[in-house]
Amino acid sequence: MDSLRLLTERLTIADWKTMMPKALVALLCFAVLAGAGCASAQDRSQATAPAIIPQPLAISSGQGSFVLSDGDRISVPSGDAVARAHADRFVDLMARTRDLRLTVTETANGKVRLQRRAATEAGSYELDVEPDGVTISAGDDAGLQYGLVTLWQLATPGSGGPAVIEAVRIADAPRFAWRGVMLDSARHYQSPEFIKGFLDWMALHKLNVFHWHLTDDQAWRLEIRAHPRLTEVGAWRVPEGTAARNDLDPATGQPRLYGGFYTQEQVREIVAHAASLGITVVPEIDVPGHASAAVAAYPELGVQDAPNSAVTAVPSDWGVYHTLFNTRPETIAFLTSVLDEVMDLFPGQYIHLGGDEAVKDQWKASPSVQAHMRALGLTDEMQMQGWFMSQMEAHLNAHGRRMIGWDEILEGGLEGSAAVMSWRGVEGAIEAARLGHDTVLTPGPTFYFDYRQSPNDGAPGRVTMSRMQDIYDFDPWAGMTPEQAGHVLGVQGNIFTEHMIDEGRVEYMAYPRIAALAELAWSAPERKQFADFNRRLDPQLARYRTLGIDYAESALDTVAAPPPPDGQRRQDHQMTLCSNAIGLTLIDDAPIGGERAGFTMDIMNPCWIYQQADLTHGASVKVAVGQVPFNFQIGADIEKVKVRPATGAVGDLEVRADGCEGPVVLAISLTDAARSDSVTVLDGVLPKLPGRHDLCLTFTQHGIDPMWGLDWVELSPGKGD
Repeated sequence: MDSLRLLTERLTIADWKTMMPKALVALLCFAVLAGAGCASAQDRSQATAPAIIPQPLAISSGQGSFVLSDGDRISVPSGDAVARAHADRFVDLMARTRDLRLTVTETANGKVRLQRRAATEAGSYELDVEPDGVTISAGDDAGLQYGLVTLWQLATPGSGGPAVIEAVRIADAPRFAWRGVMLDSARHYQSPEFIKGFLDWMALHKLNVFHWHLTDDQAWRLEIRAHPRLTEVGAWRVPEGTAARNDLDPATGQPRLYGGFYTQEQVREIVAHAASLGITVVPEIDVPGHASAAVAAYPELGVQDAPNSAVTAVPSDWGVYHTLFNTRPETIAFLTSVLDEVMDLFPGQYIHLGGDEAVKDQWKASPSVQAHMRALGLTDEMQMQGWFMSQMEAHLNAHGRRMIGWDEILEGGLEGSAAVMSWRGVEGAIEAARLGHDTVLTPGPTFYFDYRQSPNDGAPGRVTMSRMQDIYDFDPWAGMTPEQAGHVLGVQGNIFTEHMIDEGRVEYMAYPRIAALAELAWSAPERKQFADFNRRLDPQLARYRTLGIDYAESALDTVAAPPPPDGQRRQDHQMTLCSNAIGLTLIDDAPIGGERAGFTMDIMNPCWIYQQADLTHGASVKVAVGQVPFNFQIGADIEKVKVRPATGAVGDLEVRADGCEGPVVLAISLTDAARSDSVTVLDGVLPKLPGRHDLCLTFTQHGIDPMWGLDWVELSPGKGD
């Protein structure tokens, strides 16, 4: 072990990351095993390598095995409170996932020994498993924790009894400094307890940045004591839909408000918990757009001299609102005072200021904003946004902090030390790096976890897929020169929660994709292979089950399953959409409590194809339908929504064969279904047509709101005469 330490101390982390795997293993073999067994160590099949996620930088097999048993002790350096805290957490984790009872001691004779070493690359560690015990050494707190996470994985292929761990030597360090996950708590609120647990799970994947999306059009979730109405008003809304409007609060006689916010005490607890796990919390306060909740609370912050700019209540539509903050000095002062409290709560280097999707219509129509632009010598509204963001950035810089924002902040001109989060593809990252700015790669749809995980997944969210392999195979340095690649801080997965109404859906949409994200962010590119990742994923999924993480089994599917045959229920996502301009799986707005149906549709053209229906002898058909509100801010595109006009009072479900423009072969009235806020099953009979036919299902209606959707179709072919 001394020879390994000598070797690793002489190599810089850049050396480790650029060495090819076989050369690295050869060096480790020479240092650790003095050449004995090097060939077998180098050529060792990945099928027998430890099932660790993310994949470590270097692994070398030893001789024999170590058994971790009940009553074994973990030694930490005397007086090292952080090492003890990490050891205590490991003890708790082993008790919950392996049913082993371990203890922590400051004596040197523990079976597992934590040691400090000279500082090296942040988060790096060495782990040495020998028959007589385990040694973990690191130069910082994070490294000790990551070493213990790796040991936990080595000890938990099973779930009970003594853990037999094969002798192994691991030298490990992260590829990127920013290994992040963004959670949107604005669209839907999650409890502080859930967020702390989510941070625990992040730490088990060696992720270290929690980007917390706290403000948006639909809510302001962070208590600001200088401006209490931001949460008194801005944290609450009435959800869209007739069910929510009819759910009256007995105390007020008004529709029940939905929402919540985080007190400063709760935030401090969450930030402290994250810090104990080596995770930095980066808050997002979105400016100058996504401002509706703040303007509802303080109307003077809005562009009051622009037509139709008033925000009378926190809105509940999804999409992009035109509401912007105005550019008056008083508003800048208001927002910088908000940032003062934000900086007091969040001690990390970065504060995220959004900057995305700021539609400039209100500024264009505002005489006061236009006058302000002329006084500043600015020629367009994008430059006005650049000026606005520069005021916020200067305030952060004056307090030793750095701004990070979505890639739109490049468009108004970017100076100073701001970093760019590239979400509209990779171009923003490449341009930021070219200009000398640091950047984080998080392009959609690859890194957007509100997109479905496989073709067999009907969970609420966007219909376009973001598969584990898409994440795993992404190259953050593609299209960059070596100098530009040096500006890549890392990568991040985003969990926007428009369609995740509860915490269980957040878990389901995040896992197991987070495992692929973790390996991309941590592991050296030449150490990654997706087939081997899948092998190592199986025991990781077992750990998820032990921890109670509700992961998506559908994420493991690589091809679409064939749709159920006639005679069986065919879900909406098992049919084909006629188009996919804005394909979504939307949640029924009723019942208020309990499980709700999901309707997969293109909101621009609600239309479905049931493929290959056997109508040789006709068929009876049952169709489960429901209504969802059209609560989408899509600007002028609303004129492009395809509405099929109804001739009756309510409208019909119409079925056509072999195309969507031919004659209707079945029409079923929606009168009964229109009376229900929930799902209604319609019955009908399809005529005899020779052979098999693709059926086109559409609705007729008066206007676009509410929309009709399909939950499932069950077709039972008739019998021959």
